[in-house]
Amino acid sequence: MGWIGETVDSIKSIKIRQLLTQAITLGMIVTSALIIWKALMCVTGTESPVVVVLSGSMEPGFKRGDILFLHMTKEPIRAGEIVVFNVDGRDIPIVHRAIKVHERENTGHVDVLTKGDNNDVDDIGLYADGQFWLHRHHIMGRAVGFLPYVGWVTIIMSEKPIIKYILIGALGLLVITSKD
Repeated sequence: MGWIGETVDSIKSIKIRQLLTQAITLGMIVTSALIIWKALMCVTGTESPVVVVLSGSMEPGFKRGDILFLHMTKEPIRAGEIVVFNVDGRDIPIVHRAIKVHERENTGHVDVLTKGDNNDVDDIGLYADGQFWLHRHHIMGRAVGFLPYVGWVTIIMSEKPIIKYILIGALGLLVITSKD
């Protein structure tokens, strides 16, 4: 009959109680993942404790597909640190190095100018119109560690959505047809 026929028969033989148990188990897994994410947000002090490098602008230090771990403290950003920031009007965070820091004498606030290690010019062209510096609220965190290449899974699933849907469908079938 084949694998597909066995899968269809398996789905037909599912009882309501078994389906509810599997749905609750799946809900508990999703809830646990969300709790872990929120706990990481609290520990690291950033809204996004993990980000994926999406371009080659930070090569050779970080390559496309590397995962960065972020941390944010009250200490001011210093030149040379790698920061992840959001720019007004853009949804995707950017990973670049702080190349200049301007500390305001009257308030003590720090303004930051960034540049990708592999780029020829600074990031003023990426900032919002009329903006020449990043402010504290733009910066999501400092890079404190990384895992090479692991983020390719995220990149592939965003660039080729069909793979994401196939993976979700396969995992759904696995959950539905499991007998435990």
